[in-house]
Parts: sequence; C-alpha cells; structure tokens
Amino acid sequence: MKSTYIIGHKNPDTDSICSALAYANLKNEISENKCYKAKRLGDVSSETQFVLDYFGVKAPQYLTDIYPRIIDIPLNKVNPIAGKTSLKKAWDQMREEGMVTLPILNEDETLKGVITASDITYSDMDVYDNKVLSKANTPYKNIIETLDGEMVIGDINSCVKTGKVLVSAANPDLMEKFIDPGDTVIMGNRYDAQFCSIEAGAKLLIVCMGAEVSRTIQALATEKGCDIITTPHDTFIASRLISHSLPCEYFMAPEEKLTSILTNELVENVQELMTKTRFRYYPVINIRDGKFVGFASRRRLLDYEKRKVILVDHNEVSQAVDGIEQGEILEIIDHHKIGSLETMGPIYFRNQPVGCTGTIVTMMYDENGVEITKAMAGLLVSAILSDTLVFRSPTCTPLDKIMAERLAKIAEIDIETYAMEMFKAGSDLSGKTPKEICFQDFKKFAAGDVNFGAGQVNSMSAVEVEEIKDMLLPHLAGIAEEQGLDHIYIMITNILEESTLLIMAGEGAEEVVEAGFKREAKDGASYLPGVVSRKKQLIPSLLLAYQQV
Repeated sequence: MKSTYIIGHKNPDTDSICSALAYANLKNEISENKCYKAKRLGDVSSETQFVLDYFGVKAPQYLTDIYPRIIDIPLNKVNPIAGKTSLKKAWDQMREEGMVTLPILNEDETLKGVITASDITYSDMDVYDNKVLSKANTPYKNIIETLDGEMVIGDINSCVKTGKVLVSAANPDLMEKFIDPGDTVIMGNRYDAQFCSIEAGAKLLIVCMGAEVSRTIQALATEKGCDIITTPHDTFIASRLISHSLPCEYFMAPEEKLTSILTNELVENVQELMTKTRFRYYPVINIRDGKFVGFASRRRLLDYEKRKVILVDHNEVSQAVDGIEQGEILEIIDHHKIGSLETMGPIYFRNQPVGCTGTIVTMMYDENGVEITKAMAGLLVSAILSDTLVFRSPTCTPLDKIMAERLAKIAEIDIETYAMEMFKAGSDLSGKTPKEICFQDFKKFAAGDVNFGAGQVNSMSAVEVEEIKDMLLPHLAGIAEEQGLDHIYIMITNILEESTLLIMAGEGAEEVVEAGFKREAKDGASYLPGVVSRKKQLIPSLLLAYQQV
C-alpha cells in the first residue's frame, strides 16, 4: 500500500513538524495499514532540531511536491527475458501474456533492450541472410528448443559462430561445391550426405525426421569437430523454424535507442512526450537503482492514483505542498483561520481555537485510547510551548496549558527549564544566512492584490533583538523580490519581555504597519509591545490595515 503523507506547512516551525510526527504515530497505532509517514516542506529550524535530538526522534524526510509521477501510475508488469532467449520463446510468451513488447534485461536487472512482435515478424519475413545464425551467435540451446531436438555430438552450451545455413538437397558431389568450413547443414538420414558434409568442414549437422545417426558418422564428426543435433521434424519444417531460434538481442531495440522514463518523472511531462513520440509502450526505469520496473502506456496514464495527504497546522493553498491541487486530501488538523483550500469531497476537518495543533493531536490520542509515549509526549509539549511562547501568547488557552503540564510529566521535563533551553537553541543563529533565518518560520498570505509574507524569529534579550535586526534588514527587499512578494515582515520576538520588533520591506509596508498597529514605523522597523503572536495579533491587524490603506 502506498504511503499517506502527513505534512505541515512550508518553512515549518516546531508545531508543524512535531504534530506531523505525533499524528503519523497515532494513525499507525489505530490503523491496520501502517502506511502513514510524516514529511516536511522545509529545513528543520535550530529550535525544532533541539527538540528532536532531546527526545531521540528523527526528522521527517523532505518532500518537494505531490505532483503525480510515473511511480504513481499502474505500470504494465511484464515478465522479462534474457538477451539469448529465442524468438520462438519470446513469441510464445507474448501470446500467453497478451503483450506485443517484452523487456530484455541484463543480469543486474537493468534494461538491455526491448523486442516487439514487429521485430519477430521482420526476422521471419524480411531477413534473407543465410549467415544470420552465426552473426547472431545463436546458442545451440535455442536450436534444440525450437526444433524439439536433441544434442547427439557436441557441447549444448556452444553457439553457432561461423558459416551459413543450407539445406542438403543435392547429391554429394554438388554439395561439396556449396559447403564451406564452419557451415550449418540441415539434412535427412542419407549416410553419404552426412559423410560428405563432415568431410567438407561443416560445423553443425541438423539431422531431420528423428533419424538415428550411425556410430561411424558420430565417430567421424567427433574426429573432425563437427557437432550433430537431431530433430523429429522434416527438412522443410526444420529449415522454416530454425530462424526462430535466433536470440532476441540480435533484433531488439537496444536501450540507448529507446525512449525510457524515470520513475520520478512528472505525469504531465510524460503525457507531452507521448504526444510527440507515439510509441505504444515506454520502459520505466527506477531512478534509485537503474532497474527496469515496467511499461507505461497512454491508457495507463489516465488511471493514476493521486497521492494521499493529511495536512496539519495549516489549511492555506499558499502554505501547502506544491501540487496539492492534484493530490487527495484525506484530513486537515489545524488551529488557524479557515483558509483557501478546496477538496473534491467531504473530508475529516478538525479545526479548534487553541494555541497549538499539538494540543488537538494530544486530545485525539485520548479519544482513541492510545497511550502517549515519552518521545511523543516530548514532541507534543514542545510544540505547545513553542506556539504559545510558554503560555505567554494571547493564542494560548487553558486547554493548551492543561495538556502541556500533563505531557511534561510523561516527557519527564520541567516546563520552564526545558522551554528556556529550547528557545535558547532556537535563537542561536550562528552559521545561518539571512535568508535561512527569515524562512525558518515563514508563511505567505494574500490581501486582495497584495502578496505578503510574515516570518518570526524568537530571541531571549533586547541585545539579541537588535543584532538580528541589523543582520536581516538589509536583505529583506531582495528576499521579497526573489519570492515574488510585495511586502515582507519579520517578527523578532523577545520572549522574556513579551514584545516584538517588526522589520519590513516593500513599498508601502510602513504605512500598512502604522495603520494596523497605530505605532510609528521608521527605517523599516516598528516596536510593538505586547505583540508576540503572528496568528492572532500580527496577521489580523495587517489584513485589516490592507483594507484601509
């Protein structure tokens, strides 16, 4: 069963990642199919990494998008063949499996080429080369298999390496003029013809009609290095069928001439490719190990399975994984305002006015009777402490505090001591670029025709606030332009003083801040005492101001 991804928003914060991990764990506990996996849409912040390290939990893997890819479509699964497989055996397999194309693989399961029904038809109808058996290095095994034959003299593992193929239809004197050393001769049970062919240097005799080969001929063949195969078919049938013993690799389309598709290729791109090339089947190659996995076709592209996702800590299109409109949303667990996402049908949507998604997930553990482990409790309490700024944020509710205190006991931490360590780790910005700092907790919004982004950086002192301002402010305009934003705002929040220094860039951004907060905005900065919540204080005030200016 394919995985269902549980993912937070882009530029994830601690709540986004920890709630995704904890909810994936819950879903796997209560589901028969353990198919739920937490994913992330951005880098792990220093604060979140501290939490993960503290409780020994691995960070979710990064997810670029959920656009449908070739791996999501039901491929034609075909039994492969080896390059030395006879055309007859390949044809029989095509008829049995209802296919017109077979993959030819190397020993390591990588693609060597493909053979089609048309290739086999060509070999039977359009090839007039009587040396084709030797040119194709045809194995004796193929000849025996095709002619229902038996090896009388010689090594069954040998191949036809030299000469042409001819049928003994003339008297021995005339045959001597046509047989060259290394030839393959198809003949009946005539002793003189067999003797003459061996003496003329034939490498392989195919004796028809099931005739026994005399001891004298066998002895002579052994002496002269001539191999002998017998077949129950007559010379007409044998001469007609022998071309079917040719190895498929001689007529196949080699891998380098094929239009192959990698498993991670977007379905949209493959559809465009198919309109230009018009092949019936396209070999699909696993991007990880280079092995062949199946064939894609136009019909199969219409029947792909959408990637299933559960969203936590957001419900806005601008914050969701790329390709969300082509995925299937199963659930949304969030504590923000109702956003712009639409679904094709009804889903489980849980939205509660609490300070943290982790609080909601904790309630769901209780509702399903699932015990919360120390690690999961650690993730959830960290999410609550981070989102509520240790209960200082106006978004914090009594329920958040109750849940956090209970989880702290399970996680065996002291809330104040642990929170200060967590925030200290988060405020350590050494080694990070201004862009990385801005996007460690960042969300995009729209107000009419204006696109803006808002990030938040927590600090532990007024001195640190000023240092962060001086580091980020010169780069904000460039970052906004790069992201296609009209305005950009970064909250530098002093947790201990419960205040924010808001820095901004973009024409008109200062006027918006002054209108929204009635505070002076000068030189790209505005001091906002008592403002610590992006969700409940910053964004609502900005949206209202955009309607006024």
